[in-house]
Amino acid sequence: MKLRAPASTHKKVIVELHDRKSFRGYLNPSRLGELDPLDLLTPEGEHEQIPLSRIRSVYFVRDFDDDFEPERRAFLSRPKLDGLWLRLRFLDGQSLEGVVPNDLLSLLDNGIQITPPDLNCNADRIFVPRSALSEVTVLGVVGIARRKPAAPTIPQPTLFNE
Repeated sequence: MKLRAPASTHKKVIVELHDRKSFRGYLNPSRLGELDPLDLLTPEGEHEQIPLSRIRSVYFVRDFDDDFEPERRAFLSRPKLDGLWLRLRFLDGQSLEGVVPNDLLSLLDNGIQITPPDLNCNADRIFVPRSALSEVTVLGVVGIARRKPAAPTIPQPTLFNE
């Protein structure tokens, strides 16, 4: 049996704090929300420890550009992605809509990881710790519902037998 070293799972992120200061770096998303403080690997190769209580949101980005926040913060119509359509309200009163998988166990973590409404923006996913939220509202369930097959119909009896 061969043992291989695990592949690098660090993703590009921009961490935004409550005071709107941001840090760029790399993060392992598998332990996101479980560990406090957050261990961010900076582009210079240093480890930055950031407490979850200071974090407003973590943006998983394609590039380290300046425009990491989505331009659209709400869907223009019903989303096409399957899952729960949520509206997150931050402590400062701003809101952001997104879609999460339709899995209640994932919502019991220390935060919510959403797909933003603007799919063309730099951010693919956004993680918001519970401590940064004042309210979470479910706007809808998107996707195909699993229906039971219809009961077989009994043929209608004929009135006149020939």
